[in-house]
Amino acid sequence: MAFKLPSLPYAADALEPHIDAKTMEIHHGKHHNGYTSKLNAAVEGTTLEGKSIEEILGGLDMNNAAVRNNGGGYYNHCLFWEVIGPDSGQMSSELSSAIDAAFGSFNIFKDAFSKAAATQFGSGWAWLCVHSDGKLEVCSTPNQDNPLMKSVGCEGTPILGLDVWEHAYYLNYQNRRPDYIEAFFNVVNWTEVSKRYAAY
Repeated sequence: MAFKLPSLPYAADALEPHIDAKTMEIHHGKHHNGYTSKLNAAVEGTTLEGKSIEEILGGLDMNNAAVRNNGGGYYNHCLFWEVIGPDSGQMSSELSSAIDAAFGSFNIFKDAFSKAAATQFGSGWAWLCVHSDGKLEVCSTPNQDNPLMKSVGCEGTPILGLDVWEHAYYLNYQNRRPDYIEAFFNVVNWTEVSKRYAAY
Protein backbone atom coordinates (compact mmCIF):
# COMPACT_ATOMS: atom_id res chain seq x y z
CA MET A 1 0.00 0.00 0.00
CA ALA A 2 1.33 3.41 -0.96
CA PHE A 3 2.41 5.88 1.69
CA LYS A 4 -0.06 8.70 2.23
CA LEU A 5 0.43 12.30 3.25
CA PRO A 6 -1.06 12.61 6.74
CA SER A 7 -3.39 15.49 7.45
CA LEU A 8 -2.13 18.18 9.79
CA PRO A 9 -3.62 17.42 13.23
CA TYR A 10 -4.55 21.10 13.68
CA ALA A 11 -5.28 24.14 11.51
CA ALA A 12 -2.38 25.64 9.56
CA ASP A 13 -2.63 28.85 11.59
CA ALA A 14 -2.86 27.10 14.97
CA LEU A 15 0.82 27.61 15.79
CA GLU A 16 0.90 31.36 15.17
CA PRO A 17 2.70 33.58 16.03
CA HIS A 18 5.51 31.02 16.52
CA ILE A 19 5.10 29.29 13.14
CA ASP A 20 3.03 31.12 10.56
CA ALA A 21 0.18 29.61 8.53
CA LYS A 22 1.80 30.23 5.14
CA THR A 23 4.94 28.34 6.17
CA MET A 24 2.83 25.46 7.48
CA GLU A 25 0.80 25.30 4.25
CA ILE A 26 3.90 25.23 2.05
CA HIS A 27 5.86 22.94 4.37
CA HIS A 28 3.08 20.35 4.60
CA GLY A 29 1.31 20.69 1.27
CA LYS A 30 4.37 21.13 -0.95
CA HIS A 31 7.48 19.76 0.77
CA HIS A 32 6.04 16.83 2.74
CA ASN A 33 3.70 15.99 -0.13
CA GLY A 34 6.70 15.93 -2.48
CA TYR A 35 8.66 13.55 -0.25
CA THR A 36 5.60 11.29 -0.04
CA SER A 37 5.05 10.98 -3.79
CA LYS A 38 8.77 10.53 -4.52
CA LEU A 39 9.07 7.85 -1.82
CA ASN A 40 6.19 5.94 -3.38
CA ALA A 41 7.87 6.14 -6.78
CA ALA A 42 11.21 5.00 -5.32
CA VAL A 43 9.84 1.86 -3.63
CA GLU A 44 7.29 0.85 -6.29
CA GLY A 45 8.13 -2.56 -7.74
CA THR A 46 11.04 -3.15 -5.33
CA THR A 47 11.45 -5.44 -2.31
CA LEU A 48 10.72 -2.40 -0.12
CA GLU A 49 7.14 -2.14 -1.36
CA GLY A 50 4.68 -3.05 1.38
CA LYS A 51 7.11 -2.48 4.23
CA SER A 52 6.54 0.10 6.94
CA ILE A 53 8.61 3.27 6.82
CA GLU A 54 10.38 2.18 10.05
CA GLU A 55 11.32 -1.15 8.44
CA ILE A 56 12.57 0.59 5.32
CA LEU A 57 14.73 3.10 7.16
CA GLY A 58 16.05 0.59 9.70
CA GLY A 59 17.41 -1.69 6.98
CA LEU A 60 18.23 0.99 4.42
CA ASP A 61 21.03 0.77 1.89
CA MET A 62 22.45 4.24 2.52
CA ASN A 63 23.60 4.41 -1.11
CA ASN A 64 19.97 4.38 -2.22
CA ALA A 65 19.69 8.15 -2.39
CA ALA A 66 16.05 8.27 -3.55
CA VAL A 67 14.76 6.19 -0.63
CA ARG A 68 17.21 7.72 1.85
CA ASN A 69 16.20 11.30 1.04
CA ASN A 70 12.48 10.82 0.43
CA GLY A 71 11.92 8.10 3.02
CA GLY A 72 13.69 10.23 5.60
CA GLY A 73 11.73 13.28 4.52
CA TYR A 74 8.46 11.37 4.78
CA TYR A 75 9.14 9.91 8.24
CA ASN A 76 10.73 13.04 9.71
CA HIS A 77 7.80 15.26 8.79
CA CYS A 78 5.21 12.73 9.98
CA LEU A 79 6.89 12.88 13.38
CA PHE A 80 7.33 16.67 13.28
CA TRP A 81 3.62 17.48 12.84
CA GLU A 82 2.73 15.25 15.80
CA VAL A 83 5.31 16.49 18.31
CA ILE A 84 4.28 20.13 17.83
CA GLY A 85 0.86 21.65 18.31
CA PRO A 86 -1.14 24.52 19.81
CA ASP A 87 -1.39 22.71 23.17
CA SER A 88 1.92 21.96 24.86
CA GLY A 89 0.26 19.36 27.06
CA GLN A 90 2.02 17.85 30.02
CA MET A 91 5.41 16.17 30.22
CA SER A 92 5.21 12.82 32.02
CA SER A 93 7.14 12.33 35.24
CA GLU A 94 8.99 9.46 33.53
CA LEU A 95 10.23 11.66 30.70
CA SER A 96 11.07 14.48 33.10
CA SER A 97 13.12 12.10 35.23
CA ALA A 98 14.90 10.73 32.16
CA ILE A 99 15.78 14.28 31.02
CA ASP A 100 17.13 15.10 34.47
CA ALA A 101 19.16 11.86 34.52
CA ALA A 102 20.66 12.43 31.07
CA PHE A 103 21.24 16.18 31.12
CA GLY A 104 20.95 17.40 34.72
CA SER A 105 17.89 19.59 34.17
CA PHE A 106 15.32 20.60 31.55
CA ASN A 107 17.16 23.87 30.91
CA ILE A 108 20.43 22.05 30.23
CA PHE A 109 18.57 19.72 27.86
CA LYS A 110 16.98 22.70 26.11
CA ASP A 111 20.39 24.34 25.67
CA ALA A 112 21.89 21.11 24.27
CA PHE A 113 18.98 20.59 21.86
CA SER A 114 19.05 24.23 20.76
CA LYS A 115 22.80 24.04 20.15
CA ALA A 116 22.40 20.86 18.08
CA ALA A 117 19.77 22.62 15.96
CA ALA A 118 21.69 25.89 15.63
CA THR A 119 25.03 24.30 14.72
CA GLN A 120 23.73 21.77 12.17
CA PHE A 121 25.49 23.06 9.07
CA GLY A 122 23.10 23.67 6.20
CA SER A 123 19.89 21.66 6.13
CA GLY A 124 19.04 18.98 8.66
CA TRP A 125 17.34 18.04 11.90
CA ALA A 126 17.92 18.13 15.66
CA TRP A 127 16.71 15.11 17.64
CA LEU A 128 15.94 13.87 21.10
CA CYS A 129 16.34 10.09 20.95
CA VAL A 130 15.71 7.29 23.41
CA HIS A 131 17.96 4.24 23.46
CA SER A 132 16.84 0.69 24.27
CA ASP A 133 17.87 1.19 27.92
CA GLY A 134 15.72 4.33 28.24
CA LYS A 135 18.66 6.73 28.19
CA LEU A 136 18.16 9.94 26.23
CA GLU A 137 20.52 11.58 23.74
CA VAL A 138 20.47 14.82 21.77
CA CYS A 139 22.04 14.88 18.31
CA SER A 140 21.60 16.24 14.81
CA THR A 141 21.66 14.79 11.30
CA PRO A 142 22.13 16.38 7.87
CA ASN A 143 19.52 16.61 5.16
CA GLN A 144 16.68 14.10 5.77
CA ASP A 145 18.77 11.52 7.65
CA ASN A 146 17.40 10.37 11.00
CA PRO A 147 18.43 8.14 13.90
CA LEU A 148 16.55 5.10 12.55
CA MET A 149 19.18 4.87 9.81
CA LYS A 150 22.41 3.03 10.44
CA SER A 151 25.74 4.83 10.77
CA VAL A 152 24.44 8.40 10.98
CA GLY A 153 26.31 8.95 14.25
CA CYS A 154 23.08 9.22 16.18
CA GLU A 155 21.17 6.06 16.94
CA GLY A 156 18.01 5.33 18.87
CA THR A 157 14.31 6.07 18.47
CA PRO A 158 13.53 9.74 17.82
CA ILE A 159 10.83 11.13 20.10
CA LEU A 160 11.30 14.84 19.31
CA GLY A 161 12.61 16.39 16.12
CA LEU A 162 13.14 19.92 14.85
CA ASP A 163 13.35 20.66 11.15
CA VAL A 164 16.09 23.24 10.49
CA TRP A 165 15.80 23.27 6.72
CA GLU A 166 15.23 26.87 5.64
CA HIS A 167 11.82 25.97 4.18
CA ALA A 168 10.66 25.35 7.78
CA TYR A 169 11.22 28.92 8.92
CA TYR A 170 12.54 31.31 6.27
CA LEU A 171 9.30 33.19 5.50
CA ASN A 172 8.98 34.34 9.10
CA TYR A 173 12.52 34.21 10.48
CA GLN A 174 14.77 34.64 7.41
CA ASN A 175 18.32 33.78 8.56
CA ARG A 176 17.46 34.01 12.28
CA ARG A 177 17.54 30.28 12.98
CA PRO A 178 18.11 30.77 16.76
CA ASP A 179 14.84 32.76 16.98
CA TYR A 180 13.00 29.94 15.22
CA ILE A 181 14.54 27.36 17.59
CA GLU A 182 13.43 29.40 20.60
CA ALA A 183 9.92 29.70 19.15
CA PHE A 184 9.80 25.93 18.60
CA PHE A 185 9.82 25.32 22.35
CA ASN A 186 6.53 27.25 22.59
CA VAL A 187 4.79 24.68 20.38
CA VAL A 188 6.28 21.35 21.53
CA ASN A 189 3.51 18.89 22.41
CA TRP A 190 5.00 17.31 25.54
CA THR A 191 2.07 14.93 25.93
CA GLU A 192 2.92 13.38 22.56
CA VAL A 193 6.66 13.33 23.24
CA SER A 194 5.96 11.63 26.57
CA LYS A 195 3.84 8.98 24.81
CA ARG A 196 6.67 8.29 22.42
CA TYR A 197 9.10 7.98 25.32
CA ALA A 198 6.78 5.51 27.08
CA ALA A 199 6.53 3.41 23.90
CA TYR A 200 10.27 2.94 23.30
